[in-house]
Amino acid sequence: MPPPRHRDRGFSRRISNGLFFGYVGAVAGIVAAIALVLVARFDPVAFQGIRGLALDLTAPFSGVTRGVVRGADDIADRTSGYFAAGSQNSDLKAQLAEARRALIEAKVTSLENARLKRLLGLVEQGGKPIATARIVGSSLSGQRRYATLSAGGGEGVRAGQPVRSAEGLVGRIAEAGHGWSRVELLTDGASTVPVRLLRTGQPALVAGRGDGGLEVRSTQSGAQPFHRGDILVTSGTGGVFPPDLPVAVVTASNGEVATARPLADAARLDFALVLPEAVSAPPPPVGGR
Repeated sequence: MPPPRHRDRGFSRRISNGLFFGYVGAVAGIVAAIALVLVARFDPVAFQGIRGLALDLTAPFSGVTRGVVRGADDIADRTSGYFAAGSQNSDLKAQLAEARRALIEAKVTSLENARLKRLLGLVEQGGKPIATARIVGSSLSGQRRYATLSAGGGEGVRAGQPVRSAEGLVGRIAEAGHGWSRVELLTDGASTVPVRLLRTGQPALVAGRGDGGLEVRSTQSGAQPFHRGDILVTSGTGGVFPPDLPVAVVTASNGEVATARPLADAARLDFALVLPEAVSAPPPPVGGR
């Protein structure tokens, strides 16, 4: 009587090899995870270096996927437009497309003029920028909101430096590799920025909600409430953000607490500036000496 197939030596060897390498991979993963936990606990500086190296390795792929997504959006838009105008001749479609482009450009120009008038006199560079970098990707995880910049330690970028665009404050550098850096956005759940109300000078604190919005709280008891449409700018308190950078506009108010949206929408930005950290003035000496 011939032996059953499952007792074939070649087949058993393959199963054994597969199980062996599976165990080896699992053990190696556990050892690597334990090693990273130990490094993070006992040598935070070395752990930051490891994270920076990982950022350098993964950031180029973020740029590639961002380009692929944009290309897919363009293809989808063109395909949609083609089927919508399928019953018209080619000349009429060309004229319609040109008219739509002109209308969109006029609308964009109108909105841009309104935005610039609202922000006139508020946008200051806050000192010579450290670097100008392209935003090559973004990541959303729970309440964390990050963006990736194509500039890092090689250009002088380091953790803690503010990041802004022409529209206003974007966030600050959370960690930096050699050629790439990660920005903690204003809307991140761990982000807080000291600001002041442009209309009254009232100090407040802007905190990210982790859902794309901001929460604004007054730091003065009994202060005037916020109004919808109020502009918030950095106060310069704390020695991180330069003063008078546009931050957000209030969308709703409930006494001393309000909700707001950032003036700089990171999802629509291509480039950003990395600024040096502000230097707080030292307190005056006791007795005026």
